[in-house]
Amino acid sequence: MAEIIQKDGTWVFDGDTLRLTPGRDKNVGLLRRELGELLVPLAALAGISFEQGKKSGRLRLRLRDGADPLLHATGGRLAEPHDPYQLIVESDRYGVAEYFVDEVRNALLLDQVPSGPVDAYLLPGPSVPLSVSAGDGIASFDGERVRLEWKWQAEDAKSAAGTRTLPLADIVAVEWQPTVGLENGHLRFTVRGAPTKAPPKYDPNAVELWGFKKDPLMALVAAAVQARLPHPAAPVAPEETRPAEDTPAPATATAEDDHDALLRRLRELGELHRSGVLTDEEFTLAKQAVLKRM
Repeated sequence: MAEIIQKDGTWVFDGDTLRLTPGRDKNVGLLRRELGELLVPLAALAGISFEQGKKSGRLRLRLRDGADPLLHATGGRLAEPHDPYQLIVESDRYGVAEYFVDEVRNALLLDQVPSGPVDAYLLPGPSVPLSVSAGDGIASFDGERVRLEWKWQAEDAKSAAGTRTLPLADIVAVEWQPTVGLENGHLRFTVRGAPTKAPPKYDPNAVELWGFKKDPLMALVAAAVQARLPHPAAPVAPEETRPAEDTPAPATATAEDDHDALLRRLRELGELHRSGVLTDEEFTLAKQAVLKRM
């Protein structure tokens, strides 16, 4: 077993799993503290490195692409204090850090762990339920649905639309973007059947972030949802066997399902129009397209 204990946190490797525990130092990022202890299986690792500096060094884990829903949802854009896969090492522990790296690398070689991408998540993502208040809204997730509530600072278009409830089955993708310079960040959900992708400031399926302390916590919501969506690299299931020619197809049920879906689409368009996301012209064109299908 290899272990390194620092103010920034404690990393322990038992040959199969790395246990990453954030420290209590004031410089430890809020996201790392909220995320808590992480268990990273050896199979999820693509590599490990140690970088020395004059006053301190840094241990870094590199995970295989697609192994962690947190990294996938954030696109590798987590700032250094919030990245759970980095550990600041004091200069008097450089020898321990180098030993730790050697132990992990030897295990990767012995187990012949490939460094390429995976087609299934190897980490579970943040536990639920969870709720985060940041930017212009509050995002909550219970494992089955996302709830978006708007603060008083939200634009009238969002406030008028009211609280949003998004079933997990309707969510196609999730994206977390941090604030960069003068450009605000966001937590956005791509919903099946949404006609447009308005700026986060006006999008009823997005929380706009302004660069404040709790913004990174929205990444936890993004990761929890991402962990429950189909993996983007998962193999596509083969098409079901087509029914025999003498087997009647359930045409009536299909027509009814399509009709219900179109009615739901009309209601969604009306809501987006009332909230100001769709202009009069966009609403009219979209409505006509739906009515033609009916």
